Amino acid sequence: MRISFLDQIAKEGNIFTVEDVLKSTEIQRNVLWVILSRLEKKGWIERVEKGKYMIVPLGAEKGKYTLNEFIIASILVEPSCIAYWSALNFYGLTEQIPGTVFIQTTSRKKKRHIDIFGVHYRIIKLKEERIFGVRKEWINGEAINITDREKTIIDCLDKPQYCGGVVEVAKALKSESIDRKKLADYAGQIGNSGVMRRLGYLCDFLGVDISLPLIETRNYLLLDHSMPHKGSRNSKWRLVINLDERILGRLE
Repeated sequence: MRISFLDQIAKEGNIFTVEDVLKSTEIQRNVLWVILSRLEKKGWIERVEKGKYMIVPLGAEKGKYTLNEFIIASILVEPSCIAYWSALNFYGLTEQIPGTVFIQTTSRKKKRHIDIFGVHYRIIKLKEERIFGVRKEWINGEAINITDREKTIIDCLDKPQYCGGVVEVAKALKSESIDRKKLADYAGQIGNSGVMRRLGYLCDFLGVDISLPLIETRNYLLLDHSMPHKGSRNSKWRLVINLDERILGRLE
């Protein structure tokens, strides 16, 4: 059964859904569920989520093998894109290892928090126009979508709570691998003046050379809305600096 069934499925990758199999074979749905149940009991496949499975390599110990968490993330929702703290870590822009895999999507998903094989996944729904700057990466022969370096920084400034706070963004901004022109373009494209203001303030403070327009407004926003809502005011960027600037000054 393994040779005739799994080898055929594995041609498309190490992960599959029930619907994938129904489309590519002539197996009836009720028969397929029986086959999958038997394969799972034998330890030849593992259930990732309802109707979604991964193939366990021959010789792997039952319950001890799992795929890369980004590959699993890619099948939890369609479309999907690895983002925020997970992308920062992927590019080496933070030394922190997030305990959650962050996924962007335009789709509705009833469960936004999912735990699979000891890994926590957080699904964030965005409007279609806010998902851009996406590139493809290959991990263990499987394609995954991930935000590029510049979009990752912009997303983290948009939602600091998904990256460990603005301090993590400041670390990333000091990297020479960042395209500052693209970063400025993305800041305008995201459609959130708070992103432009946070980026402008951080670049000024860190001495990062970038060209950004000033935002004409009387309103003040928090530099990091995941932090306490009090601090000094920066009149140029109309921000409440609600974290200790000495922390930013000590960044290597």
